[in-house]
Amino acid sequence: MTDAPRLHWTDGDEPRSARWRSLADVPPPKRVVLADDTLSADAAYKLVCEGTALLWQGDFHHARQMLQALGRRVDRRQQRKPGAGAKAPHPAPDNLTQAHHLHRKAQAERARLLGLLLLPFDADHGVPLRRAPDVRQACFEAHGEVAEPYVASLRELQGLVGAHEWRKQGVPVAALGGLIHPHHGVFSPVRGEYVDLVAQAPLPAAMRALQALPCDPAEPDAGGPVAWDIGTGTGVLSAVLARRVAGHVIATELAPKAIACAQDNLQRLGLTDRVQVVQADLFPDPARFGRSALIVCNPPWLPGQPSSAVEQAVYDPDSRMLRGFLAGLAAHLLPGGEGWLILSDIAERLGLRSREQLEGWIRDAGLSVAGRLDTRPRHRKAQDASDPLHAARKAEVTSLWRLVAAPESGAC
Repeated sequence: MTDAPRLHWTDGDEPRSARWRSLADVPPPKRVVLADDTLSADAAYKLVCEGTALLWQGDFHHARQMLQALGRRVDRRQQRKPGAGAKAPHPAPDNLTQAHHLHRKAQAERARLLGLLLLPFDADHGVPLRRAPDVRQACFEAHGEVAEPYVASLRELQGLVGAHEWRKQGVPVAALGGLIHPHHGVFSPVRGEYVDLVAQAPLPAAMRALQALPCDPAEPDAGGPVAWDIGTGTGVLSAVLARRVAGHVIATELAPKAIACAQDNLQRLGLTDRVQVVQADLFPDPARFGRSALIVCNPPWLPGQPSSAVEQAVYDPDSRMLRGFLAGLAAHLLPGGEGWLILSDIAERLGLRSREQLEGWIRDAGLSVAGRLDTRPRHRKAQDASDPLHAARKAEVTSLWRLVAAPESGAC
């Protein structure tokens, strides 16, 4: 990241600068003042509301306390705005679209203000402040090697440390009987219900036919890959497929961080000989991989613009990945093959996409629905009555759509 922008400030009358690093591509603040333990929370809050960043020079633990104090003040202000805070009246179901947009706007404003509390970092990613913890490994996993000292936000550092702990400890996945280790910037499979759908859905006829063929020990790969996982992320669905099918799995992914994450997890699970990760935008090269008996895709569930790397697994601009998967699916399926689309109806409940629109895209792609498996959410937000979107989350249904090429499409 030698092209990282620089942050400028003054120390007394002396001009200073350092590299600015933001994994969310937030530009460097234009106004920066030095701050330490003598600054009150009220004064700090006034400064950040004016758009002035605070470059912390004092005790690290006091910086964390300052961030918490700023967060409380931001939350109190947002709770006074209709529909934005946890204590505001819940919106009626027909106003959930507005509630969603207000919620995202409030989250973005909170992130912007809290992101103005900054820390200095040495070239080895160490924080040169009193009582600062050793965060070098967490920062290295996110930023890689750096050539010189830099400045970044404390809030982002907390996210890096949290991601590092998830990567180190792993996330239990019942369908695998093991752990998945998400890397920074790669969405964690905390929603286990969609993984269970892939583990339980009946295999398509084309897959069963391929698995019934006699295997030549001298040519174990003669049949080629029989299942594809489009946009593999951590590799969790590829691992589940590899445990279910006799053939190989092709996992596609575009983001280099996600490719590294999937390869790491497949190696930990002992599945590198069963799953091949290839860099591709949606489908792998047909000249190399032909067609597949089973193609699985778990695209981002909400149309919208992501604000960070992790949000790219949640928000799909103009439903690009969803529509691209549907449009190309029939041409990549073997006769008797199926495409499994994993999708929540949360976008429909928030008024961001209609069921009729989704079904229209399926028909327009020359596909028909062979069946659907549904499940209800088990995550904490579905039971959190204080969530402004609780009505939508409580009623949410996640589905595995079994899609086949329609007879009139001629795709197979």
